[in-house]
Amino acid sequence: MSSNVDTGVRLASLAGAAAFVLGLHLMNSPATARRGNQLSAAGMTVAVIAVLVSVSDGGTMNAGRWSVLIAGSLVGAVVGLFSARKVAMTDMPQLVSLFNAVGGGAAALIALADYSHDSHPVGSITPTATVLDVLIGGVTFSGSLIAAAKLQGYWSQPVNLRGGRFVSAIASVAAVAAGIWIIAGAHNPWVLLIVVIAAIAIGILMVLPIGGADMPVVISLLNAFTGTAVAMAGFVLENATLTIAGALVGASGAILTKLMADAMNRSVVSIIAGGFGTGATGIDVATTSSGSVKSIAIDDAALQLAYASKVIIVPGYGLAAAQAQHEVRELGELLESRGVEVSYAIHPVAGRMPGHMNVLLAEANVSYDQLREMEDINPEFDRTDVALVIGANDVTNPAARRPGNAVSGMPILDVDHARNVIVVKRSMASGYAGIDNELYGDPKTSMLFSDAKKGLAQLIAATKAVG
Repeated sequence: MSSNVDTGVRLASLAGAAAFVLGLHLMNSPATARRGNQLSAAGMTVAVIAVLVSVSDGGTMNAGRWSVLIAGSLVGAVVGLFSARKVAMTDMPQLVSLFNAVGGGAAALIALADYSHDSHPVGSITPTATVLDVLIGGVTFSGSLIAAAKLQGYWSQPVNLRGGRFVSAIASVAAVAAGIWIIAGAHNPWVLLIVVIAAIAIGILMVLPIGGADMPVVISLLNAFTGTAVAMAGFVLENATLTIAGALVGASGAILTKLMADAMNRSVVSIIAGGFGTGATGIDVATTSSGSVKSIAIDDAALQLAYASKVIIVPGYGLAAAQAQHEVRELGELLESRGVEVSYAIHPVAGRMPGHMNVLLAEANVSYDQLREMEDINPEFDRTDVALVIGANDVTNPAARRPGNAVSGMPILDVDHARNVIVVKRSMASGYAGIDNELYGDPKTSMLFSDAKKGLAQLIAATKAVG
């Protein structure tokens, strides 16, 4: 490669890396997140162009290799574009998990390909990066596929295989032993294959016992794994841009995982150990263990909302499942036109992926200023006339304040502190934690049994009719 081309490639790579950093910074705020995403995408485009220029000037490409490279890029671009445009918002967590699997698997394949073609001197960083890349990438690949299947509803409940932890321990020991052998100087593809098989087994056995309620944290953790694997691939290829991009994803994913685990008042280790969420279960009954449940008519609910001074809307997965984000925005605007103060309470783990409710409401153009995090909104429930809960379950359960149940210690939205509570829900089915929500038996809580989209549409019509 000529010196001028090499300099240009390095500068372009540096510009791409800088765009990643700035883009990630802009994603700190919902108001600038879209711009940050666009800047990061532009940085990736620059980085890809720099790589293409580098390989074309290196003298190693021929027609066959160019054909494979172009075909692979086109297929990936088409599949990615189609997936992003067609996926429903409720299926976004599954798509994120699949992307994690693709990223981790691709990073592992890079290390495998490099190891099969080149030998590196003992003491260099490449053998270590190769082992870590294959191990982390393999765990991410298999674990993300299982997570996607759980999110799709195939295995929402924890699956505890007999002897699973023993097999995980054996696989971990085998991976470490084979990795040390490679780092010590062994250049044997069969030894690296041991790491691959062990990593895939670890990923499967790690995610299977984890329940659906913990999936948002698991997605975030696997995203951090993907970034770390990509960073290791950058070391293998000696590509600074890849290393920087992977390190950013790994670090931000790790921080987000810790924040979400804290929001559930659980350690990451306890989540990986499994046993919290048991899947959405329950029966359609009109009582809970905490008392009688009363239902409310649409007209009565509309009267409460229309004559309130302050309303807090609490969205949950039921809102996403019904695709009712536009209806909730319309209802909020209608109440504001009547002089009602409206805000939205966002629990960190509401929904099925990090930031699910923020993304959902932003899609409907709900004002960012109205989206309030749990710590900010909780003190305001005491002076709230009506808390309107739409499809949120475990994150509003007062049982979390008592020991001895599946959600004990989990920080919740203090919905029960409001003067009146209206819950829009299709049935009395429990959430992912598998226990009754004590909020539903509170004397000041009224249940509006309806699909969120249909119920909100009726509420909008009834509120407009209020004089």
